[in-house]
Amino acid sequence: MSGHIAFQGELGAYGHQACVEAQPDFTPLPCDTFDDTLAAVRDGRAELGMIAIENSTYGRVADVHSLLPESGLHIVGETFVRVHVNLLGVPGASLADVREAYGHVVILPQCATFLRDNAIRGVVSSDNARAAREVAAAGDPSRAALASELAADIYGLDVLAAHIEDHARNTTRFVVMARDPDHSRRGDGKMVTSFVFRVRNIPAALYKAMGGFATNGVNMTKLESYMVGGTFRATQFYAEIEGHPEDPNVRLALDELDYFTDHLRIMGVFPAAPRRFEQR
Repeated sequence: MSGHIAFQGELGAYGHQACVEAQPDFTPLPCDTFDDTLAAVRDGRAELGMIAIENSTYGRVADVHSLLPESGLHIVGETFVRVHVNLLGVPGASLADVREAYGHVVILPQCATFLRDNAIRGVVSSDNARAAREVAAAGDPSRAALASELAADIYGLDVLAAHIEDHARNTTRFVVMARDPDHSRRGDGKMVTSFVFRVRNIPAALYKAMGGFATNGVNMTKLESYMVGGTFRATQFYAEIEGHPEDPNVRLALDELDYFTDHLRIMGVFPAAPRRFEQR
């Protein structure tokens, strides 16, 4: 299979890096926003979408969990990208020249120590690769971008300081979205099932709903809540478990969950990426 894979950001973004590493047979398609990325898959301009979902330093990517259930798409894979943050400057500039560093709001906290120690002011940009492009265009040695080595190559910038992230294992997790679900067993390792649900309005509903996973020996690796509909009355949960919906214990746990919910939707069934277990 080949075609286009959409990602949020410009060429050289970490989403671009994820596409190159995980889906090298696909042509990366840059998109301005996560909404645009999902729309590109939905309307057929791309076969797949690469969506950043969480970072080991920053936490979950804002708004993504609420966007995915409404996208009409399905999670068919995941990949983890080791995020090396680099300070990129115009050719001939030095670290001592830099007064401002531009990067996405997610990346600035990932290298806060380096910026503070070097008296560099972090400035928010809509995209790391865009920051690199704009720094290259400006030609000002006092301005730098926080971005990947790939961005440095694309925009002709020098790496003034490499791998400046605060945490040595700084990693971003991406999910791969497609128009059609794929619930087949594939790969040699574990499968992961992801789903969203809303519990019924009865006492201890969440506690009772989760009990089925414990009693059936199903490992839940993620459970996150967020508001829906702009009110505090409705809370939706996004969850991931190890296993396939056809596994007997998973089927029993999901049946029990369904009893205590008024909405349950499988978002995707996909092979667990090997690096998932490195993050534990």
